[in-house]
Amino acid sequence: MISTEVTTVELLINDRQLVLETGLMAKQSDGAIVAKYGDTVVLATAVSDKRVMEGKDFFPLTVDYQEKAYAAGKIPGGFLKREGRPSEKEILTSRLIDRPIRPLFPDGFHSETQGVVSVLSYGDENISDVMGITAMSAALTISDIPFDGPVAAVRIGRIDGELVINPTLEQMDDPNLDLILVVAGTDDAVIMVEGGALEVSEEVMVAAIDRAHQEIKRLVGIQNELRRLVGKPKREVVPIQTDEALVASVKQFVIERMKEASKIPGKLKRQKALDILLDEAIKALVPGGGDDPATVRSEPDKDRVKAIAKCFEELEKELIRSLILNENVRADGRTPDEIREIHCIVGLLPRAHGSALFIRGETQALVAVTLGTSSDEQKIDSLEGDRYKTFMLHYNFPPFSVGEVKPLKSPGRREIGHGALAERSIKPMIPSPDDFPYTIRVVSDILESNGSSSMASVCGATLALMDGGVPIKAPVAGIAMGLIKEGDRVVVLTDILGLEDHLGDMDFKVSGTTTGITAFQMDVKIRGVSTNVLVDALQRAKEGRLHILGKITQTLENPRGALSPNAPRIFQMKIKAEKIKDVIGTGGKIIKGIIEETGVKIDINDEGMVTIASNDESSLSRAKGIIEGIVAEPELDRIYTGKVKKIMDFGAFVEILPGTDGLLHISQISDKRVNKVTDELNEGDEVIVKVIDIDRSGKIKLSRKEALKDTKKDD
Repeated sequence: MISTEVTTVELLINDRQLVLETGLMAKQSDGAIVAKYGDTVVLATAVSDKRVMEGKDFFPLTVDYQEKAYAAGKIPGGFLKREGRPSEKEILTSRLIDRPIRPLFPDGFHSETQGVVSVLSYGDENISDVMGITAMSAALTISDIPFDGPVAAVRIGRIDGELVINPTLEQMDDPNLDLILVVAGTDDAVIMVEGGALEVSEEVMVAAIDRAHQEIKRLVGIQNELRRLVGKPKREVVPIQTDEALVASVKQFVIERMKEASKIPGKLKRQKALDILLDEAIKALVPGGGDDPATVRSEPDKDRVKAIAKCFEELEKELIRSLILNENVRADGRTPDEIREIHCIVGLLPRAHGSALFIRGETQALVAVTLGTSSDEQKIDSLEGDRYKTFMLHYNFPPFSVGEVKPLKSPGRREIGHGALAERSIKPMIPSPDDFPYTIRVVSDILESNGSSSMASVCGATLALMDGGVPIKAPVAGIAMGLIKEGDRVVVLTDILGLEDHLGDMDFKVSGTTTGITAFQMDVKIRGVSTNVLVDALQRAKEGRLHILGKITQTLENPRGALSPNAPRIFQMKIKAEKIKDVIGTGGKIIKGIIEETGVKIDINDEGMVTIASNDESSLSRAKGIIEGIVAEPELDRIYTGKVKKIMDFGAFVEILPGTDGLLHISQISDKRVNKVTDELNEGDEVIVKVIDIDRSGKIKLSRKEALKDTKKDD
């Protein structure tokens, strides 16, 4: 008999019940949780290979978040009519779920593990991503997979100064929302923070994180309750066996030269010295180590080479951390709060609409800005509905930036994640489309990397936008902070190197203006950080951010006063809604004719906003004039040059504006008697006429006689 027994735990959050249940769906997974909150339902499954993978020295974890179109009652667009490659939101959410979970697996657990979060129903609760973190943690918690959790997450916003847990989609559109964060943590510490703000203070940020952690503790509590009800015994993890004799031999051989090599300031020189030292250690400590390993070394010898390399890496980690903790000296010789040398260069690329090269130490970001029209907007097809982006920031990390040889591929999760962080940092300072009606694309190409290339992209983007004449509200800078923690000893690092990111305990990125924070991202590799450490790191980050902003504004204090000559010129005008059809014409005939004649781009929305874009100022003026002529309305007592369209016995109909005729009565053709209209006028003649009357129905009466009199007076 198939069992359908369901075990459920519940918790009230922001006046809605969060339900975690297991026992009905996906029972062949090692752990499966259905999470429900209002109309939103997600399924989280966790499966880990039962075999112990020999020879692996890392934890192969994959986390995927996927949205089903049926969850929102939609059919996918496109030709195939089924879900295709992951969207940017799915990729970013997969990273969001992965980051707080990954640090909580024990050392030595190397079995291939996969977590999948599927959105089965999507409501306006705006919570499927953060539910995914809690549901995935719960699935791991009740499974036999070794996991040092639970972990949970909430989204927190601030509206009118009030902190709101899990704001809805409607609340997210509130104009008074100035902070939105996703916070994840365990019952005793915060592990991850991700979000953006509208120049809020460090104090507000800490208060929001503390409030979110209160809810996280409650979510961890119901997961522990679920574990007590249905949790499986955890698999045994065989501790990593350390060959103490080998460790001692490696240490004795390398330690003194490693101390010297670790203090070499340049990344490549330092790494080269360490690589030479490792190679010499292998040759000295492995039988046959001086020969070609592919032909001489046996399998045990290969294992010994791996063991020596592992010992070498651990010694390097201990040494770098010890130097920082005990001597306040970093690998490149800086003190913990010292920022690397900064150089800013703008206007490098003649054809780009704005460009900059931002250099901080051995990290370089080449950033280019391109301005486009509304036709260049990016359409986003999501479960919430279609929307359009007028500001995009794309981040590229080619292999040559770190001296590697790899095939060039489409952007990976890391590139998409770093680009999204940089975009979130800059976006609050981008002018509204009403003030600056351009689509803006920023591209950051990392040319050299030694830590914090995403924050270099933020700084470079600010410079490139100002170089392009984009009227940003204020310059934005970003900085990456790090942490070294051993017991009660803690050192916060400002402007971390790639090595310090790899060997340290925290990666903490903050960006903002002189006024406040615009984006925040924190990932912790240990079980979490205390509020005191967070406050200290935020204060040091503020000092670093202000220092970098000073360097940026020394190069460009304000956006340039004019756009690049290569950028399109955009003019907007509002016309009456009833005039839209006149500009477009039957089958688009008129608007197509204007575009063909002038070479401009024209867009008209349903409210009558006409946008004209052209790289040529004269073409734009010509198109503007034609449209103004089409939508112009006749004015009483004004003189026009019109064309005779039709001759009648009693007068002539004269077109004074495109599509607008008036009656020129025979008595108003001349100041002398006219017997026949054709004695004075023929069809196609151009004549000056004056509007002498417009009746209630819009009929226009014209006078050539009055126009001629007025003209003579002017002479």
